[in-house]
Amino acid sequence: MTNTPYPPEAPKDCALCPRLVEYRHAVAVKEPTWFNGAVPSFGDEAAELLVIGLAPGVTGANRTGRPFTGDWAGDLLYATIDKFGFSKGTYAADPGDGLALTGAMITNAVRCVPPENKPVGAEINACRPFLLSRIEALPKLKVMLCLGKISHDSTVRALGLKLKDHPFGHGTRYEVSFGGRDYLLVSSYHCSRYNTNTGRLTAEMFEDVFAMARDAIG
Repeated sequence: MTNTPYPPEAPKDCALCPRLVEYRHAVAVKEPTWFNGAVPSFGDEAAELLVIGLAPGVTGANRTGRPFTGDWAGDLLYATIDKFGFSKGTYAADPGDGLALTGAMITNAVRCVPPENKPVGAEINACRPFLLSRIEALPKLKVMLCLGKISHDSTVRALGLKLKDHPFGHGTRYEVSFGGRDYLLVSSYHCSRYNTNTGRLTAEMFEDVFAMARDAIG
């Protein structure tokens, strides 16, 4: 293990990325009752599956304080998580819905909401140590499932691997080793409204990737 000094979760008022701090504050002025901070991971500390998204959506996780909660992407993600037996309870797009993940956790490559859902390279790099620490803190982790190219690339870099040897693609799967442990790294197109509306990602395609994860875990 690398023993990174970063904790698995960024502080809510994380100040590492000035542009994201400015944007958080601007949103908070308009919507002071929203979460408006670095969104913590959600799920089971005994997770065998870690789902890694891009970043909080402004009216989704930035509003509710729970990854993928309150927006379209979450509707598809949580329905698929449930179908493959990684949750208990009913997802109701609200952190108070009582939903619990079992054997799974959801996090983001970037913990704070970026303008137009587009973090820049420096912000992705600044947040990567939190991702690495999150991975290291899951003792039973077997599979990492990345949603989108930014998530995939940041995870590959966090593990000290080369992107040219592990290119992103929907349904890609790589057996990787890190810190003396073996993992399966699988990736999917992001479950965004744009990707699903355009047909780039269908529910069936998304389920195929989760099936890979489930098969690897058993």
